[in-house]
Order: sequence, then C-alpha cells, then structure tokens
Amino acid sequence: MKTALVCGAGGFISGHLVKRLKKEGYWVRGVDIKKHEFAPSAADEFRQLDLREPENCVQALTLPDGKFDEVYQLAADMGGMGFIHSAECDIMHNSALINIHLTHNASRLGIPRYFFSSSVCVYRDMQPGEPEMTEAQAIPANPDNEYGWEKLYSERIAMAYARNQGMTVRIARFQNCYGPEGTWRGGREKAPAAICRKVAEVEDGGTIEVWGDGTAIRSYTYVDDMVDGIYRLMHSDLEGAVNIGNPEYVSVNELVSAVAEIAHKRIDIRHIKGPVGVQSRNFSNERIYTTGWKATFPLMAGIEKTYPWIEAQVKAMKVASN
Repeated sequence: MKTALVCGAGGFISGHLVKRLKKEGYWVRGVDIKKHEFAPSAADEFRQLDLREPENCVQALTLPDGKFDEVYQLAADMGGMGFIHSAECDIMHNSALINIHLTHNASRLGIPRYFFSSSVCVYRDMQPGEPEMTEAQAIPANPDNEYGWEKLYSERIAMAYARNQGMTVRIARFQNCYGPEGTWRGGREKAPAAICRKVAEVEDGGTIEVWGDGTAIRSYTYVDDMVDGIYRLMHSDLEGAVNIGNPEYVSVNELVSAVAEIAHKRIDIRHIKGPVGVQSRNFSNERIYTTGWKATFPLMAGIEKTYPWIEAQVKAMKVASN
C-alpha cells in the first residue's frame, strides 16, 4: 500500500485530494493547522500541526516505520481577492515559512516524490484576448500581488532541492478552483463561492454587490478536475511548473449570470469599489494535456454542483440564527 502525506488537509482542495488518494488505495495522513470546517477528514490519520514550525514539519513527515512515498504540499495562508490584498504580510511570512521548512525536511528525510501547489497568480496582468502564456513566460516575473511573488519563490525552493538533493518534485500552478465543501463566507472565499452565497441570500429579483465593473475575465476549474490534474501530474514525468485550468474564460458579470440561471433567479448587479485584481490571465494548458488530463466540467456543470451546497449552508445559517 502506498503512503501519502497531504499538507493543508483541513482545506478545500486538499480535503478532496485526500478522498481521491483513498479511492486510489493509499494510506493517507492529513496535516493542517485546523480541522476541515465542512467535512470530517477522510484521511487514515489527521494531525493538527502548525507547519510554520520546523519541528512540526518533521513530525508530519515522519512515519514510525519507513517513509512516505509521496508528499502533497497544499498548505498556505490564502483566500480570495479581498484577503490577498489585505493580508500581504501574513501571506508572505506564513506561506514562505511553511515551504522553506517543509521542502527542506522532506528532502532531508529522503521523501522520494514531492508535490507543490503554486498558482496562476504568478503571471502578470493581461488584457482579454492576449495570446496564452506558457509556464516559462512567468519569468521575467511581474505578479500583481504578494501571493504570486511568494508562490514563485517557493517554486524556486522546490526546484533547487530537486536539482541538488535528488528529490523528484512536481509543481502545479492552480487556476481559480471552486466546488462544494469550500470556504463560502468570512472574507477568504473565492469569487464563485462569494457569488453563489450572494445569490442564495437574496430573493428573486434582488440585487447583489460586485467589486469593480464586472468586466474582469477569469476561468474557473471545478475541484474534481483540479484533483485529477494533481494526481496525474504527480505521476507524470513533467518537470518544472505546469498550469492546471479550464480554458473557458468568462467575465465576472457572466459568472453572476451563470449562478443566477442555476438558482432560477433574476439578479441585478450593483458595481462597487473593491479589489479586483488583474483584468485577465490567459495561460496555456498544453503541458498538463500531455498527461491525458482535460477539464471535464464546464462552468455551468460545476455551478450546478456548487450552488445547491452553498445554498444549503446559507439556509442552515439562517435557521441557526433564528
């Protein structure tokens, strides 16, 4: 039986990844600073550890007999655009410490295969319709936020250990990811979850607020597709960073329309000032396609699975508050 350590297992994508690894027959240890907010961990063992501390990284990485076959590093201090723009110091400090200590100790303990979750936030701001960027075109670097800069630095850490210490490293640059059992309120939620929540909270014909003018272009990857990409990449021979994303580009206003259609509601938008981020990011998925991976959930299909779950959370909160 293969063994895997999933770091950040109290989070959204990692929680789904643990379930996938269990289906593949792995023995899995999950580690996070917190337990999963919405679902019990599917891991065989869950340890609540602060991975900013090197001794906790050693504890997470150590098995009583032998060593992990694979380590998946998804632990990070992160959230949606509001959090990214308001918590720059926490993001840089906390995530860098996690990656410095975890990568170093994984190599020192002889972990043979190591996965690092990066982000398309490493890319510069782009205009809609610009030619897609390849992974190599992230350098010269010009991310528009500190989250992207930290991810680039941590990519370099992982690649340095791969070159010098013989550890096999796989790096994925995640696109915006959404789905059930993810953060949907509190300031750390991503755009699809935030829009689903806002639509669920208002009556038919109601109005929701959206930051900016709604023309910013994004693409969104459903969590099952993202987890499949992670698994395929980890077991591929692709070195260096690899984009994983759905090549369906939509504006924020179009995202609202998609959620409203699934909710069977007529929704008006009030555009307000707020952190929007880049106008667009267009990037190539050709490298991940070589593994046989392609996104299987178009936006409407993913929202069909996501909106009912968030709507249920909103209704449960209303009941609890009454």
